[in-house]
Amino acid sequence: MSSDAHHKLCRALTRYHPGAALISAHERPWASITFEGARHWLEVVIPRAGAATFVRDLPEADLPLCGHIVADLVVVRQRPHPGGIALTIEALTVEDC
Repeated sequence: MSSDAHHKLCRALTRYHPGAALISAHERPWASITFEGARHWLEVVIPRAGAATFVRDLPEADLPLCGHIVADLVVVRQRPHPGGIALTIEALTVEDC
């Protein structure tokens, strides 16, 4: 089930910033006593123009994932990349019952 959320999250990120290019992505199932979901690690490259705004606004962005909720999303690393700025993003999604 979580890979469905993973694919939806990857698509939502590239829709949120049309210039974003996904470099790598992986996930791992996650659960608590009350929730099931997945942890996600994504690396995207975005153009330098607008990168600061993207990084600032992304954690609060509305990323709709039918059947899932983005419970947490953080940009944990930024580095220069020939195509712009490479961002490492960690996210937690939970199933929306």
